[in-house]
Amino acid sequence: MIPPIASRFVAGESPATALEHVRSLNDREIKAILNLLGEHYDTRAPAASDAAEYRALIDDIGTSDLDACISVKPSQIGLDLGDDVFREFLEEIVESAVEQEVFVWIDMEDYTTTDVTLDAYEDLAREHGDLVGVCVQANLRRTREDLERLAPLPGKVRLVKGAYNEPSAVAYTDKATVNQVYKELIEYAFEHFDDGVAIGSHDPEMIEHATALHDEHGTDFEVQMLMGVREEAQEELAADYEMWQYVPYGSRWKSYFYRRVMERKENLFFALRAIVGR
Repeated sequence: MIPPIASRFVAGESPATALEHVRSLNDREIKAILNLLGEHYDTRAPAASDAAEYRALIDDIGTSDLDACISVKPSQIGLDLGDDVFREFLEEIVESAVEQEVFVWIDMEDYTTTDVTLDAYEDLAREHGDLVGVCVQANLRRTREDLERLAPLPGKVRLVKGAYNEPSAVAYTDKATVNQVYKELIEYAFEHFDDGVAIGSHDPEMIEHATALHDEHGTDFEVQMLMGVREEAQEELAADYEMWQYVPYGSRWKSYFYRRVMERKENLFFALRAIVGR
């Protein structure tokens, strides 16, 4: 059982508790992106198990009235075992999603996985474009070219700043530079993507930039934020825009919770306050 200190950031250990959280979000006009926690498996069994759980989760979503989709990490479904294993499990997941008309996001991990992830996405987008999306990271120097490649495809793209500590040879490492590049990539996406843009950010400046571009271009877009981070702002945005919350769940919650607590002072303060009971 997940302790209260972690339940702000993780929606329980089981699919049932995660779906309960989704229903509470939907009641507040917020949609949900469900992610089963897990990554970097070095044997086939856990990758196969998580892929099977995703297919079962897709069935649960598809047969309910919940407004939700899923997001999958490549290393969770076999990428560390080989490109072919990753492709095999991803295609099985997307096939189940197509049957149930449930959207599938493909998360992006460190820069060494970018090519194989985009190649898999491109193939799936050409076949099931309205039901798949991929994440790209603004801090990578290559991302503008990646967006140019992805723009003609029918799928969706989620733009984030990038959370991995990448080498300067392949990534911008200065915060101000990343922010400026992120703004420029958002502008490019609003100008060139017909099937919608997803802004994965908690930064008010970036969200305001996106809403202004939406007003200018009329391009469909959505905002995506993590569970437990700026939730009041999520409710406010949901009143006017399409708002999605990234909802992790599962038994492997400890490392995820630790990352959330350590990455922001506000999250650390919340955790400490929960410990002392205030």
